[in-house]
Amino acid sequence: MNILVCVKQVPDTNEIKIDPVTNTLVREGVPSIVNPFDGYALEAAARIKDKDPDTRIVVLSMGPKQAEAALRECLAIAADKAYLATDRAFGGSDTLATSYILSRAIKKVEELEGAKFDAIFCGKQAIDGDTAQVGPELAEHLNYPQVTYGLEAAVASDGLHVLREAEDGNEVIGVQFPCVVTFTKPSFDPRFPTIKRKMAARKAQITALTAADLTGIDLTRAGLKGSPTKVKRTFVPPRKQAGVVVKEETVEASAHRLFELLSKAHVI
Repeated sequence: MNILVCVKQVPDTNEIKIDPVTNTLVREGVPSIVNPFDGYALEAAARIKDKDPDTRIVVLSMGPKQAEAALRECLAIAADKAYLATDRAFGGSDTLATSYILSRAIKKVEELEGAKFDAIFCGKQAIDGDTAQVGPELAEHLNYPQVTYGLEAAVASDGLHVLREAEDGNEVIGVQFPCVVTFTKPSFDPRFPTIKRKMAARKAQITALTAADLTGIDLTRAGLKGSPTKVKRTFVPPRKQAGVVVKEETVEASAHRLFELLSKAHVI
């Protein structure tokens, strides 16, 4: 069983602040982490490997060289090999361009690995964009069947059985190989890396893939040129002060004033 997990390095949203003057994200000093939903996808792959130790897990990311840190974290947890698609030509890519680049990178990784991937796992969305588009778009580029909102996955004789989140509970869907599955938060937490794997991850070689390495890639479909999404304006909604402050000279006067306001608002 060969599984590829797509991961993204994202800013820790718990630490994000907005510049009140420019209304843009303050990225300086904000730590980067592995996108949590991608972590759930990696855990799903690791659980398959727990049952079948012959399973091979490869992680792939697209981004600048600093994204290697996220890949090394994945290696420390469960991955066997890591690849980074990185090129200035990829900068500014929206979800459509990103999914196209990843689809070409996957073909190259399969060539380097000498085997096709049975399944491609992704997080349902990235916490810095929240579009939930890359996984499904990747499936379309590859012409693979897809299952979204996965919680767990198990290998069966007829393919992959995916426990997925539905509107009125959970359901199990079967899908044939090769396939794409996007994962959301399950009822359990992902595993932590071990000291041994951490030490190995620090020394691991991460293969960089540039545009020149991706055979047949059409660069008009990558970067800003290949991104139909255009952001016209971003803004931070003004904060509104909630409630009404009643502060009269005496407690009795405050109570009368509060009664007047509530009566006028037809609350009482």
